[in-house]
Amino acid sequence: MKSVTEFNSYNLNQALKTKTTLTGEGKTTEEIQSTLGTQFKLEGDKLKFFVNALEVAAANQEGLSRILVVSLNDGETAPAKAVKVEEMHFVPEFRIEAKTKVATKNDVKGGPGGRGGGKGGPRSGPKESPWGLSPEQKAAKKGGGAKPPVKPA
Repeated sequence: MKSVTEFNSYNLNQALKTKTTLTGEGKTTEEIQSTLGTQFKLEGDKLKFFVNALEVAAANQEGLSRILVVSLNDGETAPAKAVKVEEMHFVPEFRIEAKTKVATKNDVKGGPGGRGGGKGGPRSGPKESPWGLSPEQKAAKKGGGAKPPVKPA
C-alpha cells in the first residue's frame, strides 16, 4: 500500500460546509470544484482527490480524524471502510477516545491510601485529642486499674 496524500478532518468539515452552501445557491459541480480549489489552494489531481474525499467524509463524519488516499499493489486487499474511486482507495481514519472509569462506592481501591481503609474504616470514629490517648485512656484500654492522678491540695 502506497500513500498518495491525506486530508485532515478540519479541512474536510470546512469544505463540506462550503459545498452545502454552494449547492443551496444552485451552483454546478464544476463551479463548486473550482471554488473549493481556490479556497483550499488545490489543483489538478490533488483537487480531484479532495473532492472524492469529501464524499467519503460526508458518509463517515462521526469521530473522523483524516482520510488517506492510497494506491494498492498487486495482491493487497483494501482496508475496512475503504472506498475505491477509479484506481485510488480513500481510507477514513477515526479518533479513538479514552474512556474514563467512574469510581463507584463499592470500588475496591477507595479512599486515601488506595487500600479501601481510608475514611470510614473499622477503627474510625471521633478523635478526642490530636495528640493521642491520655494516660487514663491508655490504662482503660489495657484493662489495668490505673489510678487517677492525685491533685495537690
